[in-house]
Amino acid sequence: GKTPPSAVEQGFSRAWVTIVDTHVTTIVSAFILFIFGTGPVRGFAVTLTFGLLANLFTAVFVSRMIFDWILSRKQRGEALSI
Repeated sequence: GKTPPSAVEQGFSRAWVTIVDTHVTTIVSAFILFIFGTGPVRGFAVTLTFGLLANLFTAVFVSRMIFDWILSRKQRGEALSI
């Protein structure tokens, strides 16, 4: 039933909470590692946090732009293959 743009919109809106929840939970863990860790563990916590922030940006904005670009190239009524 749904058109491809509305299906993608609904998918992103449903996934948003899960994506943010998992990233925030892991960032809290990285913060705890940074506070209680020493040396390499602190470095790992910093690297983990930067990686998570980059991944969050990619998951939310870049993948959305790619889907919007793909959908803009499709003909009206054409199905979106998975």
